[in-house]
Amino acid sequence: MSLTPLTAISPVDGRYNKATAELQPFFSEYALIRYRVFVEIEYFIALCRLPLPGFIPPDKNTIERIREIYADFSEKDALIIKEIEAVTNHDVKAVEYYLKKAFEQAGLEKYKEFIHFALTSQDINNTAQPLMLKDALQLVIIPFFESLIETIQYLSIQWKNISMPAYTHGQPASPTTMGKEIRVFAERLQIQLTQLKSIPVPAKFGGATGNFNAHCAAYPGIDWIAFADDFVNKTLQLNRSRVTTQIEHYDNLAAIFDAVKRLNTILIDMSRDIWSYISMNYFSLAVKKGEVGSSAMPHKVNPIDFENAEGNLGLANALLEHLSAKLPVSRLQRDLTDSTVLRNTGVPLAHTLIALKSLSKGLAKLSLNETVVSRDLDANWAVVAEAIQTVLRSIAYPEPYEKLKELTRTGHKITQKQMHAFIDSLDVNKKMKTYLKKITPSNYTGLASQMVR
Repeated sequence: MSLTPLTAISPVDGRYNKATAELQPFFSEYALIRYRVFVEIEYFIALCRLPLPGFIPPDKNTIERIREIYADFSEKDALIIKEIEAVTNHDVKAVEYYLKKAFEQAGLEKYKEFIHFALTSQDINNTAQPLMLKDALQLVIIPFFESLIETIQYLSIQWKNISMPAYTHGQPASPTTMGKEIRVFAERLQIQLTQLKSIPVPAKFGGATGNFNAHCAAYPGIDWIAFADDFVNKTLQLNRSRVTTQIEHYDNLAAIFDAVKRLNTILIDMSRDIWSYISMNYFSLAVKKGEVGSSAMPHKVNPIDFENAEGNLGLANALLEHLSAKLPVSRLQRDLTDSTVLRNTGVPLAHTLIALKSLSKGLAKLSLNETVVSRDLDANWAVVAEAIQTVLRSIAYPEPYEKLKELTRTGHKITQKQMHAFIDSLDVNKKMKTYLKKITPSNYTGLASQMVR
């Protein structure tokens, strides 16, 4: 069977192929090969800029021709590298041999031994893969999070004056507004997104065991540490880990994965809350002509976008957890377990992207049922007990909490009539009674509306 969205094992490349297409330039096998080619060529050019003693570098025009190798790199070129790999059984060495052949064909044979000069495979992998992750985050994942935050902020403004019962422990509590409760998620997401952006994307570059052994053996007079810092930090715009084994220690990569996981966890929380509000009929979902909610129950309009998001976010977090827990651990100077794990970096981000798109779609379908929300508020007059006992405390009224507890903690609904009768029974002046009667479940929302700007 040929590989198509119908035959792919993973739903990321199958059912959800269109939803994850934006990530293919960063996490496909083709992408990994292309990024490796990019690093190898830029490293060669960096060597030319030193320059090495006795080494006459190519002129500027030739340098630009060399850069065209990765600028014009195609899937056909990647297939050639895969054919070489079938012989070498080594993916990075296959890239080196491909580039040497390309140099020969361009009349640059005298330079070819400076391709992958004094490097180990992880000098390429531990720069190419962080670059892939950085670009995917900056160009795809973070913009989708930012767009979702904007949507949530917009909805919070639309609903900022819609009073609703709050629910703590599943029971009616002091009222709030729908806008403020939705805005909670926007603020949480923004804080964690800022943290994600602040984490340096790390890279390793220092030879077979991180000591520049081969570099120093060939050219002992060069400051290779300064060279590597400049190449990684300025040319590649990554953050070089200076003291390493053969591999990057991955601590900051783990921090990145944990940061994405926290963002996803917030979205799981939001998905479940909105799902609950839909089940309470606080929200209705727009009906799309031709869609089916159930194969047996024709009336069903299900919150599938929020359920889809929750499921994909859970999958993403399980994988992100493994990445952040496994990658910083390696036997002695290096074992190969990081290699196969790193190849899956795109999978949790793909599930995250699917979820972000599902949530955007679901939020666009929401319609607030103000009548239902208002009805629930009016059916829960016990929630103003907090306000009344607090006001009474402010005037030193004896045991107001206990008196309100006796009235409201009975297991029965408290009506407006009962609450006003209680207020009438209080030994306070008429002005205070009038003030207390003005407190309703709808207006007892504190500063909730002001928190949404």
